[in-house]
Amino acid sequence: MSLSGSRQYVGFGFGAIQAGLLLYEAYQSGSFSRLTVAEVMPDVVEAIRSAGGRFTVNIAQADRVENAVVGPVDIRDPAVEADRAALIEAVAAADEIGTAVPSVRFFQNDTPGSIHRILAEGLRRKAAEGGPRAVIYTAENHNHAAEILEEAVFGLIPEHERTAVGERVRFLNTVIGKMSGLADPDAVIAPLTPGSHRAFLVEAFNRILISRINFADQLFERGIGVFVEKADLLPFEEAKLYGHNAVHALAAYLAQARGLTAISDLRDYPEIMTLLRKTILDESGAALIRKYAGLDDLFTPAGFAAYVDDLLPRMTNPYLKDAVTRVGRDPQRKLGWDDRLIGALRLALRQGIMPRGYALGAVAALAAINPAYVSDIAASESFLRQLWQPSQPDEAEVASVLQLIQDAHSTFASWLHSGFTAPLA
Repeated sequence: MSLSGSRQYVGFGFGAIQAGLLLYEAYQSGSFSRLTVAEVMPDVVEAIRSAGGRFTVNIAQADRVENAVVGPVDIRDPAVEADRAALIEAVAAADEIGTAVPSVRFFQNDTPGSIHRILAEGLRRKAAEGGPRAVIYTAENHNHAAEILEEAVFGLIPEHERTAVGERVRFLNTVIGKMSGLADPDAVIAPLTPGSHRAFLVEAFNRILISRINFADQLFERGIGVFVEKADLLPFEEAKLYGHNAVHALAAYLAQARGLTAISDLRDYPEIMTLLRKTILDESGAALIRKYAGLDDLFTPAGFAAYVDDLLPRMTNPYLKDAVTRVGRDPQRKLGWDDRLIGALRLALRQGIMPRGYALGAVAALAAINPAYVSDIAASESFLRQLWQPSQPDEAEVASVLQLIQDAHSTFASWLHSGFTAPLA
């Protein structure tokens, strides 16, 4: 396959989601004549350039790993003045743009190569020169990434130019349920470029949800046609965070307690797989269905069951090589008041559902932080209260959440002390 379309794509950040989703799908679509990407790691830029602008992504299917070559891409280092100028020019000519950096915190900094500066200059030029309208996909796993980026960009655009620029661009949120990661090349995984010590492994799933594009006076036809537009992404973002992400974290902390190294190893432990399915269906699913009944087929018993029956086999796909340490990293963040485990637990409580599975997950996450928390309930509660304090939660809700977690301590401790023979539920 070669670049043969008429559209242009620009990406910021060259991680697994950019390489294995945004650039890959743009390339596969056949709609683009030029692919440009910004990357801040000079060694990666040099490796891609040395390979003629081509790179390889590994794609985990249900029964094998395939690899696909993407490119050529024009990779640029925004810290280099000439590359920065080329990125601004590319933004001015782009039809579709995608940011895929580790966090929304990376949208702006004080350097000339900051993403928001390059976008602002490129969009100003687009408006001044009558360049094509563009959409910007924000893939940072944040419910308001698009709004944060838009505010940062427009903060650099002179007030008298904002209307013209605003007519040329739409910032879109995304819900990306695609699992991916950086892996070490081995006999199965192809390196990013020949001789590289980096490799990207992504799952084949590509049903990505995006904000509905609302240019007022004409339809915007996307080159990346596989994405699905939704008028309101928030319910689907909650399904991702409090369904997919929450059960993924539960799986990781139970696997860690069991001494497993790969999420796929859980397929050999039916009692854990049963608990995972029951938790996401009866806690996340039931709560989301009550909250969003009638909005979409996903928020029906049949629709959510189909979602779960697709998700759990993907999550435990042995060809995805998903490490327990990767999925379970940063347990303190995942125990945050609004994050996946406690957020899912609170969502269920507010819908009149007792989330015992996620309470167990909270205890397992506490054990990952400090094994002593399993038996020292007072210390674990003190830790959680301190962790949640910045969110200023309601004390009555805190008490309800802590009571559920306290009840789960004994279940988790019995499971551990029995050599994993005691029931989990």
